[in-house]
This record gives sequence, structure tokens and C-alpha cells, in this order.
Amino acid sequence: MSDSNPTTVVELIHAFRYSKILFVAVSLGIFDLLGSGPRAAHDLAQAVGADVDALGRLLDACVGLRLLRKDSGKYANEPVAQTYLHRDSDSTLTGYILYSDRALYPLWGKLEDAVREGTNRWQQVFGATGSLFDHFFKTDAAQRDFLAGMHGFGLLSSPRVIEAFDLTPYRRLVDLGGATGHLAMAACERYPKLRAAVFDLPSVIEVTKEYVGKRGFQDRIELISGDFFKDPLPEADLFSLGRILHDWSEEKIRLLLGKIYARLPRGGALLIAERLLDETKTAPLNALAQSLNMLVCTDGKERTLSEYTAFLREAGFAEVEGKRTGAPLDAILAVKK
Repeated sequence: MSDSNPTTVVELIHAFRYSKILFVAVSLGIFDLLGSGPRAAHDLAQAVGADVDALGRLLDACVGLRLLRKDSGKYANEPVAQTYLHRDSDSTLTGYILYSDRALYPLWGKLEDAVREGTNRWQQVFGATGSLFDHFFKTDAAQRDFLAGMHGFGLLSSPRVIEAFDLTPYRRLVDLGGATGHLAMAACERYPKLRAAVFDLPSVIEVTKEYVGKRGFQDRIELISGDFFKDPLPEADLFSLGRILHDWSEEKIRLLLGKIYARLPRGGALLIAERLLDETKTAPLNALAQSLNMLVCTDGKERTLSEYTAFLREAGFAEVEGKRTGAPLDAILAVKK
């Protein structure tokens, strides 16, 4: 008789349930409704148009997950929910949660097919061809939700990525595909003399303007519209790519890195923010799961530092250094000699 402990297996069987509890509570706006103070289940049920008993079960499960607390029949946000699950919080992750619920959850339901065929599941799930970005940028609302999700996630990593290397030698950073500008703002915050720019699609830049203006960086961060695959790149002695390379095929990675290298002056550099697999490709777990996420979503995957180094050296970069940041994303700096 085996004496192995089944706890890990049982926890994995149940793990999707806990995620879905969170997703539904956010989708219903529970944490937003509780942002101003405690409320009873019947009050919340009336506000969201839900069955009182069923919603009570969901709320109690959120208490069990330590997202809510319950006192005298009323529910209130725990600090973690007020910070990360309330839409009006500067650190909110609600956009990423809604994206996970409405896109990733159904895509992951087709993981077996993705593994068998080696391709993403957009057409199978949504009847759509093209990339993840084609799908999410179809409407203004969808694009804003997606960008809000990336912004909240970016706030967890960008400051640590910027801190990973000494960037004082550089005068102008251009963040390619910089979305809401979270990395550019983190760089400007740490380096007062640095000037920055965000280079992204025209429709994205309209949203970037709002985020940058809200933080008061509009005088230090230039906003430039363009497609980094098709259009000339702006002048910079430091480019950055945050969660960009893992989206694309090897062919497109080589194209983009070649353009960046050609545009940089001698001594210029490229800062990359990605989750790094270890060299055995068996850890860390979050990077392994993210690589499968890229399988169902895109044409890309997560890679090791040595794999990124090979791409960068092929493009011409002489010095490449990677660092673990302790945040969801790690950092690589490649210098052109």
C-alpha cells in the first residue's frame, strides 16, 4: 500500500474552482460594491441581480479564500481585495482577471488540442483567425479591458525590472509595445534625468495618454504611434521590450531584434522583461504555466536565458546579462558594442 500523500493531487483537482470563484466575484463587481463599506448578502444580491442563497455561497467562499471578511452577517473587503480587486485602485488587477476569465479560461479548456496540434486555440474557441491582439483590439472596450489587465500586472514587475541594472548611462528610453507606459513611468521615477517614449499602435497610444497623464509624466514621456514590425523605430540609446518576445515566432523575434540593433548607437542597449525558464526547463512553475498559456494564446513561448542570449548574439549584441527579479517578470540587458 502506497504511503504517498494525495494532498498535491487533490489541491490541483480543486484549483480551477478557486480561480473561478475569484473570476465571478470580480465579474459581478462584488469588490467594487464593498469598496465603500460592509454590506449584507441580500443587499449585494439585489445590486447585482443574483439569487440571494447562491450569492451567499459565493461570498462565503471568498471569505474562505481570505478575500472578504464576514461580521454580523455583513461582508467587507480584506485589504488585499481593496488593493487589487477594486476597479478604482491604482494597483487593480481586475482587467487581467476579466481577461483570464473571458479569454484564457475557455482557451485553456482546449489545452489538450493545443498540445496535440502545437497551435493556438483562437479559431477553435472564438471562431477568430489572427493573433490575440487582433481579437482584443476589435473594440475600444475590449482593448481597454486588455490594457488595464496588462497595466495591473505590469505594476507588479516594472519597478523591479528597472532596478535590475544600472541604467544611468542612458539618456532616452523607448519602450516598444509599451502599452499603458508602466515600464517607462517606472524608469522615469527611478532616473530623474531620463527621458522616455512609448511606441505602440495608434489606438493604444490614446489609452496610454490617459495613464501617463494621470501619473503626471506627460512632460517626460513622449507618445509615438507605430507598428514596431512595419515602421521605422524612434531614436533611442535604450530600447525596452516588456512581455513582447514571448508572443512571437522565432522569425519575428529575429526581425525585431535586428531592427533594434541596427537603430541603436554604439554603447546602446536593449532591456527585456520576460519570465525566464531555468536551463533545465523544469522550473519555475509560473514560467512553465505561462509557456503553456502562450501555446493556447499565441505563436510564442517562454524561454531560457541561454535561448534569449542566442537570439541577441545572432542580432549582434556583444554583452548579455540576465537577472531574476523576484517579481513575475525577470530582466535581461543586452549591450551593443
